[in-house]
Amino acid sequence: MSNPQPLPEPVELDRAPGDATGIVLPAHGDALMEDGAPWLTAAFRRFGSLPADNAVERIVRLEKCPGGSTGAKFLLDIEYARPDPALRTALFVKFSRDFTDRRRDHPGRYEMASEAPFMALARQPGFPIATAEPYFADYDEATGTGIVITERIAFGEEAGGRHVESHRPKTLDFATMGDPLPYYQAIVTALARMAAAHKAGQLSSEVEMLFPWHPATGSADPIRQDAETLDVQLAQSRAFVERAPQHFPAGVRSADFLARFHREVLQVRENESAIQAFLTGDPRMIALNHWNAHIDNAFFWRQTEGLHCGLIDWGRAGQITFGAALWGGLSAAHHDVWDKHLDDLLGLFVEEYRSGGGPAITARELEEHLMVHVAAMGVARVLAFPEIIEFRLPGIFEASGPRDPAVLAVEPARNCLHTFTVFLKLWEAREIGRRAMRIS
Repeated sequence: MSNPQPLPEPVELDRAPGDATGIVLPAHGDALMEDGAPWLTAAFRRFGSLPADNAVERIVRLEKCPGGSTGAKFLLDIEYARPDPALRTALFVKFSRDFTDRRRDHPGRYEMASEAPFMALARQPGFPIATAEPYFADYDEATGTGIVITERIAFGEEAGGRHVESHRPKTLDFATMGDPLPYYQAIVTALARMAAAHKAGQLSSEVEMLFPWHPATGSADPIRQDAETLDVQLAQSRAFVERAPQHFPAGVRSADFLARFHREVLQVRENESAIQAFLTGDPRMIALNHWNAHIDNAFFWRQTEGLHCGLIDWGRAGQITFGAALWGGLSAAHHDVWDKHLDDLLGLFVEEYRSGGGPAITARELEEHLMVHVAAMGVARVLAFPEIIEFRLPGIFEASGPRDPAVLAVEPARNCLHTFTVFLKLWEAREIGRRAMRIS
């Protein structure tokens, strides 16, 4: 495993002024507990989530909870001076900072810079998709200090007139649901409706100012490996597949495919500028959206007309390409979703986008855009996954396959193995490398 660059020690502070509301923000759980109910009352009123004639009476519980890759997170239970069924008492708190973990604190704290204004946007009536109801959000750009407070989604329980299904962990679709397709149809529908609302001008008039389009951050990550480093990485990826063939389908472990894959990946790097120009050059394929709409960032409930979906964890919300949005929502999906249903899902996105007021695009254009995105993003990020898998799970070569209990028990290894396999299968079946060369 290569040695990462050392991260700076977290610079601890207790509070910082919020850029949007002007309220002084607690930077960690102890500060929030110290500021207590008076702070929550003032913050909620300023944000518009608490009427002026009501107040937070007391904090019943503030309990740290694990999860996620950024910031400290807490379960917050409160009581109001005047109980109101419209007001949630079970809340979720996310800080941008985590002073106990450098990797979660830096650079992760900057993801909330766009999440906080998105939470304010999501409070507007008629917002196109469901989210956890925001109660407060603000952020201090100067220090990267922020806090988001939302309702706590009651997974597996009845709340707000709906029964929310149990939380779905990533890359375990085969074990946690019968037919995965309706869940990914619901996610794709939500992504398309979000994009359509932006393009149709149904959101705030300040969207372009709050979430400006940045090609460098709104598309596939840049390919930072030089040719020599990439060549070594490809050799390592091939060796990994050859040492662990039980984890991969026959098509992607053949010598012919691995040789072609090696050649084409190097060509993608050589033509990265043209590829990025293609991905970022069509404004129809760019909109405000969720970049990480995996199933573990979604919640689902059923009504008479079918399965519905809401999305949580809006860190790094912004204008992104449709390739980024779809890969972010589908890369951990059940293999059947990719193998049997991808074209139908793309058609669903196109129709929802059009009917919601977005510009006309075709399913073929969207598929081409997604595959070229996978080429660039995969070279930039996914080729590193075999090294991560082996580091996280040294016994990967002895495991019987991707559903071996030893693999399933180690989430980072399981997720990376699944996504790496999806990436290779798409490259083989959809001729991703050749597509990327064609557009460049």
